[in-house]
Amino acid sequence: MSARPLRGRELPRTDLVAHPPRYLLHNPVLRRLAQRLLDRRYDVHVAGAEHLPRRGPVIVAANHIGWLDGPLLGIVLPRPVHAWTKVDMFTGRTGAFLQRTGQIPLDRFHPDAAAVKAAVRVLRAGNAVGVFPEGSRGDGEVRRFHRGAAYLALVTGAPVVPVAFFGTRLPGGGNDSRPPAGSRIDIVLGPPVTVAQHPWPRTREQVDRVSRLLQERLHEHVDATRAATGLELPGPLPSDEREPDPATAITPDDTSHTEEHDD
Repeated sequence: MSARPLRGRELPRTDLVAHPPRYLLHNPVLRRLAQRLLDRRYDVHVAGAEHLPRRGPVIVAANHIGWLDGPLLGIVLPRPVHAWTKVDMFTGRTGAFLQRTGQIPLDRFHPDAAAVKAAVRVLRAGNAVGVFPEGSRGDGEVRRFHRGAAYLALVTGAPVVPVAFFGTRLPGGGNDSRPPAGSRIDIVLGPPVTVAQHPWPRTREQVDRVSRLLQERLHEHVDATRAATGLELPGPLPSDEREPDPATAITPDDTSHTEEHDD
């Protein structure tokens, strides 16, 4: 019988990677306090929470329409979520808070092995990772889909739960706008997508195939939620406030299948 590799020594190796801080994010008392403070300002509704596995590794893949999406992902879901967060936000007091709550800085414009390994470390520890595959805030229609969620799923075999945000940005609102106090915000979770774990080496073609599957499921989930509830997305950001996004996402026109192996 062949010996199984020691935990964390599979590629990419994470046996020497520190788990992001957990002492604030995983503290049940602090989580309840944050939820109460949030409820005092907004009318937040979470549907489909039963789709999020209560234990074990899981990837939460959400559309991205407003500034509040990231904080809500960490506060209101039934489990703590360590989310990939653009590295630009890790400055000053905001950066210190993000660091202490275990969020993972991600350089979206350059290969970021540290961010990938930190996310894999979280999943191998049986915890949850959050990803916004569209890359930047926008209309939330999931027309663009970066490959990170698919790669993490192939490495770890963690199920991917699609999440649809509605109400975190009002129509015509800018990039950093927030809805007025008392506004209703809906966060809807869909059935998990199971992706079989694939050992090293993993190819670009495999990651692309899974990315297209996850993009389709998240797009279908957003559309089905909209049809069932009458909720509406906010539309595009004002043209002068659209965030730059690397030209590496899966789009309807993308047909590349170039092989690319893990380090």
